[in-house]
Amino acid sequence: MTNLELGFWSFPVLMIMVFLRAPIGLAMLLCGFGGWYMAMGGNPTPLLAKLKSETYTTFSSYSLTIIPMFLLMGQFATLSGMSQALFKAAESFLGHRRGGVAMAAVGACAGFGAICGSSLATAATMSKVALPELKRYGYSGGFSTATLAAGGTLGILIPPSVILVIYAILTEQNIAKLFLAAFVPGILAALGYILTISIYVRLHPDAAGTRPAVPMAERFRALADTWPVLVIFLVVVGGIYLGWFTPTEGSAIGAMGTGLVALVSGSLNWKVLGDSLLGTARTTAMIFFIVLGAAFYNGFLALSGVPQFMADWVVTQGFSPLLVLCVILAFYLVFGCLMDSLSMILLTVPIFFPVISAMDFGMSPEHLAIWFGILVLIVVEVGLITPPVGMNLFIINSMDRETPMTDTYKSVMYFVGSDIVRVIILVAFPAITLFLLPG
Repeated sequence: MTNLELGFWSFPVLMIMVFLRAPIGLAMLLCGFGGWYMAMGGNPTPLLAKLKSETYTTFSSYSLTIIPMFLLMGQFATLSGMSQALFKAAESFLGHRRGGVAMAAVGACAGFGAICGSSLATAATMSKVALPELKRYGYSGGFSTATLAAGGTLGILIPPSVILVIYAILTEQNIAKLFLAAFVPGILAALGYILTISIYVRLHPDAAGTRPAVPMAERFRALADTWPVLVIFLVVVGGIYLGWFTPTEGSAIGAMGTGLVALVSGSLNWKVLGDSLLGTARTTAMIFFIVLGAAFYNGFLALSGVPQFMADWVVTQGFSPLLVLCVILAFYLVFGCLMDSLSMILLTVPIFFPVISAMDFGMSPEHLAIWFGILVLIVVEVGLITPPVGMNLFIINSMDRETPMTDTYKSVMYFVGSDIVRVIILVAFPAITLFLLPG
């Protein structure tokens, strides 16, 4: 069997292991390990040398140190009461409207996503704050859980985003430019969800109750309480973009800033600090293990020649670049329902990125890489809320056992439709993603 055939056969083997509920990091590591062993003719010496060098190279990467810092930043932000302040401010301005409390939840998720780079953390944190309020004002269970699951996806789209950092490392792109390019699509996502809520409550009037309006003075007091979020976001993202510090330094500054806010607010003590560090360590270990498995598997794929073969084959077939892009995005929409976003990015980008890079989309290689990265991020985000196994749906539903999962499924499809419309707009008009970039 040739190396190319080994590479192609590794895909069904990997999928079988995933469907058998093997951890995705372990599945990729074993497939890469077995592929290297067979490609080397059964000689274990090169394989063991690869295992040693790949492990050291992966875990000693300076760029990856940004991940635990952003995760710690999210942990501190959760503890410091920022989520409550964001929701209270958004609710004071929007809560009196039909569907306004749900709109406020989306707005608060967008704000919290600006200081927390994790979708699951955003969904779980905001659910603790917003779900009781939604139930209090008569919002149906399915509509409430679907809204919070969709709002949670803003955590990985609005910068800073852990997934964008991984994409930048895989494709050797500028993290600051990716963060900047994600800003407008992130705002569009939040506005699209708010519009979806407005449509939903008109089609299903019984799904949402109303609450009395809040005096203007109280609204501005609530808005003033959100200043730590604005300051931290501007310092971290603005500082990275303006070149005041590197993304890694910016993540450390953000973690320190949110930690100080938690300390000043009185919510940070030794126990909470220990729990935050332990939670960060656990999530970092999980991410790093998946990164190692992906590095080993993708190294084997590069040895087999599968990515280059796929790129050459697509180019020689004469397919239009737009058709190729749409097929790839459709693939992400389908498989995003079955795998988590990090695993999807690590597994597929090394294969699809060379294919896209070989096509002529009428833009510079850097702009093409950034545009493709934002599109991939969005469609992977859609997978987090797409039935039957969208991870955000299970996170939210586990916090509201009284609501049947089928009710959440029915309501969330409205938000999935909003996401698909947004993908179509961004594919048709790349300038929406790229116009903020310099040059």
